[in-house]
Amino acid sequence: MRIKLLLILFPLFLIVLFLSCESTKPISDQELTTKWADMTLYITKNTPSNSPTYSSRCLGYIGLTMYESVVNAYPNYQSLSGQLNGLDSLPKPEKNKKYDWKLSLNAAQATVLKNIYNQTSDKNKLKIDSLENVIFEYYTQNIQDKALIERSVTFGKSIANSIFEWSKTDGGHRGYLKNFDKKMVHPQRAGSWSPPLFAQSFSHYPLHPHWGENRTFLKVNHEIQDPKVIPFDTLPNSEYYQQFQRTAKQKETLTQAQKEAAIWWSDDPEETFTPPGHSYYLATLVIKKVQPDLIKCTETYAKVGLAVADAFINCWKWKYKFFTERPNNYVTQHINQRWESFWPDPPFPAFPSGHAIQASATATVLAGMYGDKFTFTDDAHVGRKKDEIRNVDYKARNYNSFWEVAQETANSRFYGGIHIPQDNERGLEKGKEVGENINHLIWKK
Repeated sequence: MRIKLLLILFPLFLIVLFLSCESTKPISDQELTTKWADMTLYITKNTPSNSPTYSSRCLGYIGLTMYESVVNAYPNYQSLSGQLNGLDSLPKPEKNKKYDWKLSLNAAQATVLKNIYNQTSDKNKLKIDSLENVIFEYYTQNIQDKALIERSVTFGKSIANSIFEWSKTDGGHRGYLKNFDKKMVHPQRAGSWSPPLFAQSFSHYPLHPHWGENRTFLKVNHEIQDPKVIPFDTLPNSEYYQQFQRTAKQKETLTQAQKEAAIWWSDDPEETFTPPGHSYYLATLVIKKVQPDLIKCTETYAKVGLAVADAFINCWKWKYKFFTERPNNYVTQHINQRWESFWPDPPFPAFPSGHAIQASATATVLAGMYGDKFTFTDDAHVGRKKDEIRNVDYKARNYNSFWEVAQETANSRFYGGIHIPQDNERGLEKGKEVGENINHLIWKK
């Protein structure tokens, strides 16, 4: 009996010892930001009725809040208030008063995450509270000045609440309540998108048809010129026909490596943290490798958040303006009646590719900060169960530049058979414009 009791209690002792060690482990500036990024992506993945469009918006506000909660601590940096669309002012810290800016960031992230994802479960909100409390206890254990603690926390919350109030006016507030518009009248013209039979979604209505009307974070991003689209044609020698023929033929020669890329970058909302969430995760990989100071960590998340948010607004504006069909529609009607894409269609028009535009915008802002030649390993989906239907495992992927990631993300949609080349090419071009505009904001004085 005594031996059995020891066998039961010893593992418990090890767990208690481990937790005790974890509580005293130092939290670096980088870990502070990446812990909140990890929590953000956990909530993104585990909140119902989420979508790539809505998550891109959330990441824009969450990343911006992280930056604004600490920027006043750095004399060489400045707030983005007055530079962003409709954000005229934000709370200022009291003059000649001390702040603990890590406590400010901690409170700000917890507040904005619960506000912006207010539809998430109570269990998830408790997870957010738990992370906030653990970090709070760690940073306050040696602070005797209670007024400083309260002032820092209050300031962080005020930043988050101000940004959240501003977010309510952008057109996407609580967008998860109106994912599909049943009353939308589809354009009746040759080459128009129609609901797919081989689909990712149960809905036969298009996702967020009015998302492109939302306010962009940058006014200049709203003014980006429309991409040029190849006109519809059914003649085999036409450019339009040949675009779809290339996609159809690609499936016949798909390599295992191409299948792995197609699966890796699919990032379906019900299974992962969505495509914009994947971009936010790349920011975490960069921070873990470079170990920049606190302000650069927050700037990284802010830029990626703004990039994916404005990329998706523009992308959805063009998707519903051009309302173009996907290969599963055109190929089966005009090239090969029995053809079927490697990956099922998403519930919205094709042009341009959302994956391409947001990946390009992300690559542009990250390259602007860290240089394009950047070697790293993406392990986002390591551990996911093998896709038995397509006989593909989820293996970590290695890259030598940010643009290499963007190009592969775009290519993955071509390999999947749900985009023709022009969708990806124009997406990459326009995403770069979005990212460059964000780089041109005045981040430093």
